[in-house]
Amino acid sequence: MKRNASAVWSGGLNEGTGSISTATGVLRDAPYGFRSRFEDGPGTNPEELLGAAHAGCFSMALALGLEQAGHTAQRIETKAVVTLDKDGDGFAITTVDLTCRAKVPGIDAAAFDAIAQATKQGCPVSKVLKATINLDAKLED
Repeated sequence: MKRNASAVWSGGLNEGTGSISTATGVLRDAPYGFRSRFEDGPGTNPEELLGAAHAGCFSMALALGLEQAGHTAQRIETKAVVTLDKDGDGFAITTVDLTCRAKVPGIDAAAFDAIAQATKQGCPVSKVLKATINLDAKLED
């Protein structure tokens, strides 16, 4: 299975502009640039998109792990904070902090935590990242 996305950039780093698109059309010429990446300017940025991908992947993988253990989640909400730090002459994504809250009837906290920790290691987006991945996963009543 292959998925496609593309980016177009025009100009230099600070004053240039770009757009990001996906083959599905969910993103179509979504703007991004220096200000949206390194300041609070309008548009998206690669770290935000990576965070969305990681949160979505983790949530789906957790649902699978729970299902394989005989539990069906009523709700899984995952937020990802992606940290971009200065690294020598460039930058590096150093950490991803995942915060997950889930409502899963009939499971105890220890079993949930074991499945969540295994999911942190096993979700496909986690596997591709060299960054440290921190997880705060809790069951809700």
